[in-house]
Amino acid sequence: MDRYARQRLFGVFTRGATALVVGVMGLVVGVTILRGGRVLLADPAIAITPPGSRYMLEGTGGFLHAVLGSVLIVGPATVVSMTLAVSTALYLQSDYSSKRFSDVTNMFLNVLWATPPIVYGVFVLTIIIAIGARTSLVFGIVAIAIFQYPIMTRYTDEALRSAPDAVGEATYGLGATRFESAFMTIRAALPGIVAGIVMGFARGIGDAATVLFTAGRSTNMPAGPFEPATTLPVLIFDQAMSFNAEVRAHAYAASFVLIVAVLGLILTSKLLAGRYARFAPGGRHS
Repeated sequence: MDRYARQRLFGVFTRGATALVVGVMGLVVGVTILRGGRVLLADPAIAITPPGSRYMLEGTGGFLHAVLGSVLIVGPATVVSMTLAVSTALYLQSDYSSKRFSDVTNMFLNVLWATPPIVYGVFVLTIIIAIGARTSLVFGIVAIAIFQYPIMTRYTDEALRSAPDAVGEATYGLGATRFESAFMTIRAALPGIVAGIVMGFARGIGDAATVLFTAGRSTNMPAGPFEPATTLPVLIFDQAMSFNAEVRAHAYAASFVLIVAVLGLILTSKLLAGRYARFAPGGRHS
């Protein structure tokens, strides 16, 4: 077989693999949106209604408690993780640390990124048991923040590395301090940083394993930082195993809300990255 035939064969394989992946993803999203959307159209109030006293048995009420639980856990976790991630990524730049230290740190961050989420949940659960506490919203925040940290840090580090060297050279040439130079570099890398933050939020809001052992399961509305709370992924997991057909139908509705939220966050990251691209050297201006 000559090289042109191999090239055509490779092209066929790559297009086929792409079509397979896109087809499976489209099937999953399509079925979820179709079945979940049908349930929500029939009873849209379930997304904004608190659960009844016997919700998991009778399906009375809705899953507002899980929507609020997801927001109250992932929102603060994202703020904490974002602060730590941006600070770490800045320190890993050449102005603050050596290349060897930066490479070793990035290797460990890659390992943490590849670590299964349930490991983070078990780690925080070990802390909960050691201090004699119980699962609660605040421990869910801690677990999700740890889970998001390597994702956001790697995104931010790559974004800062991709910023033109001319930014730092120009700021130092004007007599700027390291802090002022870092601030300008962040502005130049804003599209990548924003994308990383939004993607970290999307990963956090869609994860069940991390909060399964840390935030607990509850059919009540979130009552405080030290009370158990549930999230949409955990709720879907519980609902899908119910013997009650109405509760299982709510699982599709909750899946619809979750998948629309994640797709919306991904779209938002693209729009914000384009919006903030004007701060980058050579970026478009509105």
